[in-house]
Amino acid sequence: MQKILVIHGPNLNLLGKREVDVYGKVTIGEINAGLKKIAKSKKASLEIIQSDHEGDIVQIIGKAKGRFDAILINPAAYTHTSVAIRDAISAVDIPTVEVHLSNIYAREEFRHTSLIAPVAKGQVSGFGKMSYLLGLEAAISLIGK
Repeated sequence: MQKILVIHGPNLNLLGKREVDVYGKVTIGEINAGLKKIAKSKKASLEIIQSDHEGDIVQIIGKAKGRFDAILINPAAYTHTSVAIRDAISAVDIPTVEVHLSNIYAREEFRHTSLIAPVAKGQVSGFGKMSYLLGLEAAISLIGK
C-alpha cells in the first residue's frame, strides 16, 4: 500500500474562519475528508499532520525517509521563508507535491517566490480544496514512476 505524508502548515487549522475571501469557507476537516476518500479509492494510506511550527515540520519530513512514498505539503507562509523545510525535502529525496488553496502568484509580491517549488516535483495552486485533491492524485501517480 502506498503511504503518503500530508503536511498542513501554519494557520491552516483556522481555515473556514480566517480570510474567507482568500481561502474560502472550506475547513481543514473537509480537506482531510476529501483526501481520505481519494486515498481509499486508490488503496493508499495517509498520515495527516498540521503544525504551526517550522521545526516540527522539518523533523517530520526528516523522519519520513523509508516510511512514506510521497509527501503532499501546503507549507503556507513557510513557502516563502523556510530554507529549513526546503532543505529537509531535498534531503529525504521523497517525491513531493506542493499545494496552495490560493493562487500565490496572483497575490502580494512577496508570495510570488516559493522556496519549496525547486525541490518539489510539482505545484498546484489557486483551486481551493481542489488543489489538495489534484495534488494527491499527482503524488499517487509519482509513486508508480
